[in-house]
Amino acid sequence: MNVEFNAPVSEVFNQLSDHENMGKVLGAKVVRIKDGVQHINGVGSVRRITPIPFAGFEETVTAFESDKLVEYTITKGSPLKNHLGRMIFSEYQGKTKLHYTIQFEPKLPIPLSGLIVKAALEKILLSGLNKVAARYE
Repeated sequence: MNVEFNAPVSEVFNQLSDHENMGKVLGAKVVRIKDGVQHINGVGSVRRITPIPFAGFEETVTAFESDKLVEYTITKGSPLKNHLGRMIFSEYQGKTKLHYTIQFEPKLPIPLSGLIVKAALEKILLSGLNKVAARYE
């Protein structure tokens, strides 16, 4: 997914790398349950995502470069394995370009389940990110 924001990279990065702000993008409750080592939302930080009451999972940040990169993986409570989310931020002519990828494998061998989950995740993320981008227009 690629989304453009009419704002500087530092502003967009600060908003989207903050765990609670990502809750607004996802339309889910997101709470940081562990602070990162060198940055509160950086490497080692853990967020709990609860998309529906009483059902949630945890993601841990594995790479963090201010104004450039956030990588994370699901570490608890998900029907996915080998998960990696990656947000790459770049600036072009005063605007922020975000390249967001998510890769994973389903734990259960149900045909097409991975494609269905990926399409749903991308739809939710793209909708939320486009709403954030619209605030900068």
